[in-house]
Amino acid sequence: QVQLVESGGGLVQAGGALRLSCAASGRTFSRSVMGWFRQAPGKEREFVATISWNGRLSNYADSVKGRFTISRDNAKNTVFLQMNSLKPEDTAVYYCNVIGSATWGQGTQVTVSS
Repeated sequence: QVQLVESGGGLVQAGGALRLSCAASGRTFSRSVMGWFRQAPGKEREFVATISWNGRLSNYADSVKGRFTISRDNAKNTVFLQMNSLKPEDTAVYYCNVIGSATWGQGTQVTVSS
């Protein structure tokens, strides 16, 4: 079973950037569609981005399109989320996920100050 560990969160000013990483264990990572989700205080978890197993296809929520980029390195079993032009409304706990499974990491906090 795949296990996921997110990292890279922190406190940043509006307009700044962060790069999140999600390290996966397990031999099925390179064949898995991966995704990033986020959950703000008092809100439901929401979709951010997904990436195909080979990295050729990606999909984004409208709210992050043009600012966030999802990528992956299958040799390192890692998926990334580059977040640029951050806004206070991007503040949330960010989780990675094996799409179609109940496998989630513990999350990493991103806080964007105005």
